[in-house]
This record gives sequence, C-alpha cells and structure tokens, in this order.
Amino acid sequence: MTYMDNINQYGWFDIMGQGAKETILTPALCRAARGLLDWTQVDLADHAAVSRSTIRDYEGKHHELHRATEAQLRLAFENGGVAFIEVEGKGTCICLRSASE
Repeated sequence: MTYMDNINQYGWFDIMGQGAKETILTPALCRAARGLLDWTQVDLADHAAVSRSTIRDYEGKHHELHRATEAQLRLAFENGGVAFIEVEGKGTCICLRSASE
C-alpha cells in the first residue's frame, strides 16, 4: 500500500492512526448560525472568504469541508457574535454572545 492510499479524497488520513476527523461545524449548525446572524449564504461566503457554492454544497450535505475551510467559517461566525458551546451529552451548541462579552 502506498502513502497516498491512506489519504481520502479530502486529504484526510483514513488509516494511519490519525482517528476520524472531528467536525464541530455540522451542516445543521452552519444553517442555524447563519439564521442567528440573519446571514445569507452569500453573506457567510463574504465574511469567511470562501465560495458560496462551498457553503451551499456543505449545507446540502453534498460534500465535507476541509479543516481549514471549517475553521474559516467558524471564525466568521465567532466574529459575527456566535458562540460555540460544548454541552455534555448533547455535543456542540450555538448561541449569540451577549453585548458585554
């Protein structure tokens, strides 16, 4: 088996002891965060410096995101005022930060 056989189509390691890619921003959370901010897909694309088609395809579950793209989207949401909170037994949840934060 060659080195490249261990990397899937998104550049993530499938076998080499790296474990599964842990996604924080699911398609549903992406849609929900846009809703909290009243952002369209175009607004998010502009804030995150990614293409609208990337957001459309991800939210439509047509493909996964690269880790760097997920980080860009999450940073755009956080800069817009969304807080990502880990809730035990529930996973990642979102809410708007208060004005005092």
